[in-house]
Amino acid sequence: MRVLVTGATGFVGRALCPALKQAGHAVSAAVRNPNAPGIPEGVTEHAIRDIGPETDWAEALSDTDAVIHLAARAHVMNETAAEFNRVNGEGTARLASATATAGIRRFVYLSTVKVMGERSDAPFQEADTPRPEDAYGKSKLAGEQALTVAAAGTGLETVILRTPLVYGPGAKGNLLSLLKLCQAAPPLPFAAVNNQRSIIYLGNLIDAICLCLTADKAAGETYFVRDDEDISTPALIRHMAAALGRPARLFPAPEGILRLAGAITGKSQAISTLLSDLQVKNEKILGQLGWTPPFNVVQGLKETAAWFSP
Repeated sequence: MRVLVTGATGFVGRALCPALKQAGHAVSAAVRNPNAPGIPEGVTEHAIRDIGPETDWAEALSDTDAVIHLAARAHVMNETAAEFNRVNGEGTARLASATATAGIRRFVYLSTVKVMGERSDAPFQEADTPRPEDAYGKSKLAGEQALTVAAAGTGLETVILRTPLVYGPGAKGNLLSLLKLCQAAPPLPFAAVNNQRSIIYLGNLIDAICLCLTADKAAGETYFVRDDEDISTPALIRHMAAALGRPARLFPAPEGILRLAGAITGKSQAISTLLSDLQVKNEKILGQLGWTPPFNVVQGLKETAAWFSP
């Protein structure tokens, strides 16, 4: 297939493009600047403006069989809801509409568990009602809804993948911060935390994207994807520390004290993430497409540690 990838120079895109080429696909990348760093050899570049409601996709979509839309506004402090929605909501709507008009068959959209909320009382399933809490989650849900509109009455086959925390070589954000903590190995007050969070290794996500690109049964579907096991915060720290060859110095502290410390230091959101449950079920993609994550958590964290501390 001839596949256009947006966000090709990002965390996921840099791993996806080589995997697509290895699978025999012809890959092109929508980039803001020509000769962008991180584009693999043999990938055609299409320079576009920033993604938004007025982006001209005509050239990038020419001679294309499928689109994988990874690009999104994320990890931006003090960003307005309008800016998130301009890129993630209206920008996705523009691309989806242009894709349908061009007669392209398959559109794979990388979404997020945040469309469901910031914590789960029970593992989320695809049939649950989305309740995003922050501007980013709301804008990604708007992107999902735009796909439904674009596909109605056309031949466009959309596939939505909702991911929990993605980790792997090149990780940023909270995961990178946690890696740095584990490398420094200070005493950490999380031994008594008894939460469960779904995560997904980059290699597993790439495998799922490649499957959804071609699987006939994936057309029109939404899937949660995750590793083969969920993990608690202290277990994640222990696995990370072991992969880095560092000790995990954990001690117990009351949850109230941890939340107070987060409020005092301006890290309330980060502390809440470390304390709360956020789980998803992936039985749908396992059953419908026969997908099995090729890597387990230990393997994924070893690869991540090898990148972080070679």
